[in-house]
Amino acid sequence: ARWNFSQESRRDVETSETARKNFVKQLYDWLLHWAETPYGVPALVILSFAESSFFPVPPDVLLIALAIGARRKSFLLAFYCSIASVIGGMLGYFIGWGAYETVGRPIVDFYHGQEVMEKIRLLYGEYGFWGVLWAAITPIPYKIFTISSGIFNFNFTTFMAASVIGRSFRFFLVAGLIYMFGAGIKKFIDRYFNLLTIVFMILLVGGFVVVKWLV
Repeated sequence: ARWNFSQESRRDVETSETARKNFVKQLYDWLLHWAETPYGVPALVILSFAESSFFPVPPDVLLIALAIGARRKSFLLAFYCSIASVIGGMLGYFIGWGAYETVGRPIVDFYHGQEVMEKIRLLYGEYGFWGVLWAAITPIPYKIFTISSGIFNFNFTTFMAASVIGRSFRFFLVAGLIYMFGAGIKKFIDRYFNLLTIVFMILLVGGFVVVKWLV
């Protein structure tokens, strides 16, 4: 009986995870269709805002589609994306700061983000601003980062500075790649973008360390 219960529990978890993935895939497809409508830019702004605190699909999806269709506007689109994302991040911060039990915890649980939250806390405790910046740029879900920042009462100015730099870095990198290489770079971004952001982050931090050491 114990074995059967275990098997049934595992199947329930797998079914739940499959349903979640299907739901996200449907959202992904729904978002992409906005790139072919006159409302693509407003949709990008709303998505960038919402993804910072609760929405599961990152704005890169729609940003790439819109930028491919209008390469000359790639950097303007990245600007809209960055501003909306940072403002949405403020909402995430205040959810963590003042409404975690009622609003934040269900969001974190949905993304299985408890372990990630602890990693963010350790990064901030050990590296301060650089730890927050690392969390803002790297593949850690930004919504988990914003909510965690509020829960752990990170310095708000530090949080905002890291958000502005991290979000702008991410979206302008996407826009720059599309602007230079066009639609042909999409598969590369889809496959290697997270790795690329980590490499650039290491180079960025390394550059500051070198400058500080030379001075």
